This record gives sequence, C-alpha cells and structure tokens, in this order.
Amino acid sequence: MKTTGTLIAAFGRQYEVRTDDGEILLCVPRGKKSVFACGDRVQVASTGPGQGVIDKLIERTSLLYRSDAWRQKLIAANATQVVMVVATEPSFSDEFVSRCVCAAEDQHVKVLIVLNKTDLPAGLEDARARLATFSALGYPVLELSALDDVEALRARLIGETSLLVGQSGMGKSTLTNALIPEARAETREISEVLDTGKHTTTFARLYPLPEGGGIIDSPGMQTFGLVHLSSEALEASFPEFRPYAGQCRFRDCRHDTEPGCALREAADAGKIDARRLRQFLEFRAECESARRQAQGW
Repeated sequence: MKTTGTLIAAFGRQYEVRTDDGEILLCVPRGKKSVFACGDRVQVASTGPGQGVIDKLIERTSLLYRSDAWRQKLIAANATQVVMVVATEPSFSDEFVSRCVCAAEDQHVKVLIVLNKTDLPAGLEDARARLATFSALGYPVLELSALDDVEALRARLIGETSLLVGQSGMGKSTLTNALIPEARAETREISEVLDTGKHTTTFARLYPLPEGGGIIDSPGMQTFGLVHLSSEALEASFPEFRPYAGQCRFRDCRHDTEPGCALREAADAGKIDARRLRQFLEFRAECESARRQAQGW
C-alpha cells in the first residue's frame, strides 16, 4: 500500500518517514540514488512492519545544501526559514553567517539570526559588533540564552519549518531540547582547547512543534560551500548589491579591478559594507576554482 509522508530524519541511505497517518517507517530509496533530504515530502510503499521504500519525491518548495568541488550535502527541504545560531562563546565566523545567508537568499527563504549564550557576557559585545552588518541589512537578530528562556524564539518558529544551522558548539541541540524537551537531543561540553564545539548532531532531524510548524536540527558544521551557486546567483544573494545592478560602466563587470564599478564605488562611499564585497569576491573565486577542479582543468 502506498501513502505519502514527510521525511523526518536522514542518515546514510536510510530515512525515517512520518506518514500522513502518523506512522513512522524506516525507509530506503528505490534504486541506487539517494537524493532525499530531511523535510522532503515523499510517496512511500510499506514493505513490512515499520519498514518501507521511497517511491517518489514530491516537488519541493526549497532545498538547502552545501557543496564543494567534489560533492554536495543536502541539508533540508521545504524549509521556510533558516535560523542561524551563533554564540558569545565559542567564537563564531561572520563569514560562515554570510555563506548561510547566501544559501537562504538563493532559495527565497527567510533568515533569523539567534545570538545564544547571552548569559556569558565576556564575548557579548564582540558578537554584537560582528552581527551589526547583518542587522543593518534587515536580518533580525534575536538575543537569548537557551538555558534561561526560549519563548521569544518559540514565537518566531510557530507556523514555520525552520532549519537550525550553525557551527559546532553554538547550542543548537540545547535550543532544540529547550523548545521540545522530549527530543532529548544529545549535548556535550565545548572543547575549550580548540575554541570549537564537538559535533553532537550527526544527522538532520525534523521535530514538530506543538504550536504548529517544526524545526530541523542539522549537524554542526565548520564550512558551508556554495559551489552550486553560479556567479550570477551568488551576486544576487547579496541583497545590498541589488540597487546597483546594471550601473557598472561595463556590462560584464566582475567588480574586481574594472574602472567605473558601481559596487566598488558604493563600498568606497560606505553605502555597502566593504567586507561583504570582499567576501563576495572570495566566495566567487572559491566557486570558480572548485568548478574548474571538478571539470579537471
């Protein structure tokens, strides 16, 4: 018997699917290819008690993934919001935040930045300073401590399918536990020696919210490659660049050394953040280099 459902966990070539009737099936894909992500809507056929096979992928509204020269890693499908979790401790990378924003913008998904661990004041002002650029662009930044009160975040999640993403050690699993205590997501101590967190979530999982909507807790990651984005798509994912589209002297301007570049002139005048322009150029160079490697150039 065939039915439809939502893929709620992805690990290797095995997936947990919650059918629309509420049954949980451990499923494998039909065929050799495994092209599914947590959050996917799928058609499945039961093959035995608690088991099934995925027959069909239902069209997605969004797909968030990261990629480098050699492979791509699907993270979440059908998300309506990306919640980037950063913290006062350990230190976080604003470049990583920029990469996540690019991925979300490309898929037309809302962005929310959560500054966690505000009960640890030592790094608070530095964290706020590094997030100021994103606040100025209109991305909401919510400050909280997952150990104290997460109700302000809960209000932002109702009715959304939110992907929690961030570098290891930022407290995503602690947030998940606070929002959905029965999830019992594993948490571990931060490695103070490396100033980074240990990987506590090894696969993505979708947890429904009692109030409606759900959260996808993803594995902690240190890099977020954007090789799947073309140069044009990458540029379009920087919203502050859009007012200057088509204003460069040369139609094929790469915003690097060409005279009459509207983006560089805007950066020099302080109208756009010069660091964000540098990041765009670095991301584009990285993507172009990776594509050349993949093609064996």
